[in-house]
Amino acid sequence: MIVGATIGFAAVSGAATAGEADVTAVAVRSGSTYSFNVTVRHADEGWDHYANRWEVLSLDGKVLATRELAHPHVNEQPFTRSLSGVKLPAGTREVRLRANDKVHGTGGVELIVDLATGKSRRANGGRS
Repeated sequence: MIVGATIGFAAVSGAATAGEADVTAVAVRSGSTYSFNVTVRHADEGWDHYANRWEVLSLDGKVLATRELAHPHVNEQPFTRSLSGVKLPAGTREVRLRANDKVHGTGGVELIVDLATGKSRRANGGRS
């Protein structure tokens, strides 16, 4: 089963600068393991400042899976990358998705996704 959701964001006025990385959408597929397609928005500037990973976390903050991002996406924003074969603890109903960038770490918009319905909601205020 594939389920997903997108969260809309208001445009930010002023000059674009690379702040925290935001998770803007997630689609999840279940089976014996889970697959996640996660969309990230970040004003990548090059190798010294780019979104370098996203993570699947339990609601209490334990990192359950990590998708490393091997290069900047300067001309591809937002971008979506997948991670398959994710094993989640029995009874997990929701997970949190967050992105990381090389300069700021975490702190951007995070989403919580319901694994049964695919519906997501903002987990935090983020900067957007």
